[in-house]
Amino acid sequence: MYAFRTAALILACVLSALAAGPACAASCESRSATALQVQGSTLCVSVDDAHAISQALLQEWILRSARIVAAYYTRFPAPLLALHVHVEPGNGVRGGRTTNDSGLMIEVTVGRDSSAQELAADWVLVHEMVHLALPELGRGHNWLAEGLAVYVEGIARAQFGNRDIADVWAESRHSMPLGLPREGEGGMDQTRSWGRTYWGGALFCLQADVQIREQSANRIGLQTALQAILLKTGGYRNERDIDEVLRIGDAATGTKVLENLYRDSKDAPMMPDLSALWSRLGVPEDPKTQPFDDHAPLAAVRIAITRKP
Repeated sequence: MYAFRTAALILACVLSALAAGPACAASCESRSATALQVQGSTLCVSVDDAHAISQALLQEWILRSARIVAAYYTRFPAPLLALHVHVEPGNGVRGGRTTNDSGLMIEVTVGRDSSAQELAADWVLVHEMVHLALPELGRGHNWLAEGLAVYVEGIARAQFGNRDIADVWAESRHSMPLGLPREGEGGMDQTRSWGRTYWGGALFCLQADVQIREQSANRIGLQTALQAILLKTGGYRNERDIDEVLRIGDAATGTKVLENLYRDSKDAPMMPDLSALWSRLGVPEDPKTQPFDDHAPLAAVRIAITRKP
């Protein structure tokens, strides 16, 4: 349907030794797509109604989102990405999806009247780009893919200075209860509900982050594990077994946190004490209006999670 979706373009660029270099950039241009470069990766950006919205605003938003993700992982998660922007009436970013049917592609919908401030506050494109960093694990483990994207989006933007830290913890405190199992529900691999898929997965990531930092004297966290997973698997371009992926992450941190958390939660419901967790981290009931407790037992862990590495 769109020129940038041509399989030949994707295959030629991926198989080329210059996969993210000038050859791919030229291919983007020749198919009415604009090539944007981020740390050696190429984003082939096409817009279905380029005259309806400021191209400068769009490129600023796309590059900022890509740089946020690249900063978190120390690299952009894909050498080549086809990014298609659908423009519709109205304001703001409406939604997106990431696929790998004939090459990595993100589709995202944006209101033609979106302001610079609205695009700067967007979380959708960062969320979709985070998906690129985790291998395809299969539908049974969609909770990890979506939960990780929810968790990393907030942390990565806070580290980059694109999102207020209090806002990140406020959303977590408000929304993570949606990820707790309901009566009669099984483990994470059996869940199909929206809340448990997205926020239950995010809660798994928070628990992992805290435990890794506790066991490493707060030297490293989940971010180290995720960087290693991307490096060793190539991310969403490839399919991997979840056990292999978690072993890679644990090896990078010198712990068994990911494997143990998954073992304990994959088949049976886990009900962590969120009130105790927030108290130990020093997260108040309303982080937007109340001060954090920097004398809490894990206050240093909370601060380190959102601190720029």
